[in-house]
Amino acid sequence: MPYRPDVFAQDHYYHIYNRGAGRGTLFFNPQNYLYCLRLIKRHSQRYGITVIAYCLMPNHYHFLLRQETDVPISKFINVLFNAYVQAVNKQQNRSGTLFQGRFRHVCIDREEYLVHLCRYIHMNPVKAGLVESPEDWPYSNYLEWIDQRPGTLKDEDFIRGRFSGRESYQRFVADHDDEDGARKSIRRYIWD
Repeated sequence: MPYRPDVFAQDHYYHIYNRGAGRGTLFFNPQNYLYCLRLIKRHSQRYGITVIAYCLMPNHYHFLLRQETDVPISKFINVLFNAYVQAVNKQQNRSGTLFQGRFRHVCIDREEYLVHLCRYIHMNPVKAGLVESPEDWPYSNYLEWIDQRPGTLKDEDFIRGRFSGRESYQRFVADHDDEDGARKSIRRYIWD
């Protein structure tokens, strides 16, 4: 594919997302999700990426990431998903592309939209009808946000700087009236 001159800047937040080719499956079994999470943990440290929020869905993914160095997020995403696709293709005895083109991204340029985007990401499996509550979906960091599971793929300072505690974030996520209104204001930052 031709070079894409994306610009990623240090200390900026980005919503990164993509889906399976033809809206097909990305994660074929629980081990695929866990393998991807191990890759995220390994490569985010290596490339200076802070994971704020994530959700891995059967046929797509969402990340809210902060780039901590001058190494662009695109390097992290490319290394991460090249390794993932190679392993899944071998496991599933398949070849070819797994994703629907290159990943998409949006720079989040307004502070007030960050928390709404986190809620959008964590509510994704609920909106898709996969679970009744975000607590029921094991492949996001919502459980880490509300201190129900230990994990390192979250930024404690980010969370504490915006919410007084886990109950505060749980109430924010559960406030569907606010979510519907906020969804309109963050439309350009999300993928529906």
